[in-house]
Amino acid sequence: MTSHAAAGGEQSPAVTAIHVAPASRLPMRAVESVQVEAGRGIVGDRYHGTKHRHVTVQSQTALDAAADELGSPVEPGGTRRNITISHGDVPTTAGDQFRIGDVDLEVVRVAAPCTLLDDAIGTGARTALRGRAGSVCRALSTGSIAVGDPVRLAPPT
Repeated sequence: MTSHAAAGGEQSPAVTAIHVAPASRLPMRAVESVQVEAGRGIVGDRYHGTKHRHVTVQSQTALDAAADELGSPVEPGGTRRNITISHGDVPTTAGDQFRIGDVDLEVVRVAAPCTLLDDAIGTGARTALRGRAGSVCRALSTGSIAVGDPVRLAPPT
């Protein structure tokens, strides 16, 4: 994976996993990269072309905290989110903007964990992921996102 240094020498986040599903309730499939269309979302994903739910983003830091609470691993694909970043807090306030790869995203809302997660991950997963399930975002630009791509969570200063 490519190293991305942030101000102060700390590593800035990077994409560690990408998952898509062609339709609702179908299994998520891990991929190395995706194409994103502005105003439409990830090409080939179940939410492509929906009004606002274009890309979902979560942080491995939050998944690790949920796994500690749950007492078992929480795999990125098990949460049914599209993009997993290495670390940091995914913006959750509606209107916040950030960039992954060469795609600009805008937060629509917090991603709420659904009851399906208890079946897929294990009893208690939904509770463990509450407040840690990432964000639902709108795609503001067209481009690609690949595993290893840099993530810019805050606007440049």
